[in-house]
Amino acid sequence: MTHWQDVAATWPAIVLWGLVASGAMATALEGSRLLGFSRMSLPFLFGTFFTMRRAWAMGLGYVTYLLGGWVFAILYAMILNDVGKAAWWTGALIGLAHGAFLVTVFLPLLPFVHPNVATHYDGPSALARLEPPGPFGLNYGYPTPATTIIAQMLFGLIFGAGYGLATG
Repeated sequence: MTHWQDVAATWPAIVLWGLVASGAMATALEGSRLLGFSRMSLPFLFGTFFTMRRAWAMGLGYVTYLLGGWVFAILYAMILNDVGKAAWWTGALIGLAHGAFLVTVFLPLLPFVHPNVATHYDGPSALARLEPPGPFGLNYGYPTPATTIIAQMLFGLIFGAGYGLATG
């Protein structure tokens, strides 16, 4: 079987556990924001790709965040199938790598691809009204890299455990 055939054969598990893992990750990230550990809200950042109206941005952000969670669930399932061991710990390791990539590559590049985030070169302006994340997302608080990586590991842990149980 090819990767796509493996993924197609397990799509109910991917949909279910991708949703559960995305919900847990969003809860962990927003919980860390509400507790004051980080000022970063990935759903809000994703929503502001489409609009700067804050209420709409949060709603659109959660929808795109959930859709992105399913895309990543497909990628995680492909990796877990390729490794041959779908378990909580293999999912958590993938989440660790995913989180490390997110804070070291994605967040520093965000100002250059997001239309409403200022770069560290030009600062906020009337057209770019969101603060840049800075290196590792540190502009959103010193615990931001740790909370982001832990939340990604939680996604991988839950998805790996659920996907492993479902595909046995």
